[in-house]
Amino acid sequence: MFQRALQGILFGLLLAALSGISPAQSFVLDLPRPSQRAQITQRIGITDITISYHRPLVNGRKVWDALVPYGKVWRAGANENTTITFSDPVTIEGQALDRGTYGLHMIPAADEWTVIFSKNSTSWGAFTYDQAEDALRVNVKPQAAEMHDALTYDFDQMKADSAVVVLEWEKVAVPFKVSVNVHDVVQASLKKQLRNLSQYTWMSWDDAATYLLAEKIGLNDALTYADKSIETEDRYDNEMTKSQVLTAMNRKDDAASAEKKALALASPLQMHLYARQLQGQKRSDEAFVIFRDNAKKHPELWFVHSGLARMYCSQGKFDEAAKEMKVALQSAPDNQKSYVDGLVKKLESKQDINQ
Repeated sequence: MFQRALQGILFGLLLAALSGISPAQSFVLDLPRPSQRAQITQRIGITDITISYHRPLVNGRKVWDALVPYGKVWRAGANENTTITFSDPVTIEGQALDRGTYGLHMIPAADEWTVIFSKNSTSWGAFTYDQAEDALRVNVKPQAAEMHDALTYDFDQMKADSAVVVLEWEKVAVPFKVSVNVHDVVQASLKKQLRNLSQYTWMSWDDAATYLLAEKIGLNDALTYADKSIETEDRYDNEMTKSQVLTAMNRKDDAASAEKKALALASPLQMHLYARQLQGQKRSDEAFVIFRDNAKKHPELWFVHSGLARMYCSQGKFDEAAKEMKVALQSAPDNQKSYVDGLVKKLESKQDINQ
């Protein structure tokens, strides 16, 4: 019995030595480790990328081609597999990789590294690594870096559809680019999301249509979503979204019809803000019609006089513009009075307030 126990202890110590585990560590207890666990997550579009790893320290040691040999598979961290998880399909250095969790390994060399994404993400280190389990390999160039005593992963060079993952340890940085087809991912996600509880609110369908419109993609889907929003609850917001989608589809008559319906449902403030939007689009004649109609229907509201002032200002009628802005000032809310008073002063000085 004693001999068998002794053999077990010796085997454990041997395994610890081979695996880089201090004998003070435990296989069954939660105790501090020399290489502490860390995790970093970055979102690209709606795709989450998460790296889980352990952070060995340089501690004055020679790292490259010594502690970490050149030409051999390395766990790209310490202890258990370093893992990288993608919530959606991605491309790595231009090569496709499906969603999922992968064991992240690397083969270092002086002038080129191989980055490996293994289907096995649950092993200890790289001791049982099997190339047959590779999902993808890419080759990248290492770079000189500032000193990092603790191994670090970071996301750099952020763009709307990509980021560069960087491993930094000692004075070496190893980057690889991750890209996401954000439009495809979002469009697929919208179809799933709109089968859940969100399908019962007008806002969800309108938000989906607005996203596609803003990105200038999937306009047929955008029109379908706008119609579903209107079917759920007919409002100024979704009728205007529908009008804008139809405009983008070059269906001008249908767009005008939807815009007319939207304005019939609009509140006075929505009318005013839409007219201001038209001004910003250099559609001043259309904006002036709305400013005038709004003022006729709601002369008691301060901002309709502000709208008339902007119209007169555009026509070079500064005295009439200042008169209307003074009417606006009289009933403007306290948090707007200073701003409106500034506009009055500009108009009295013959300055254009629409610029």
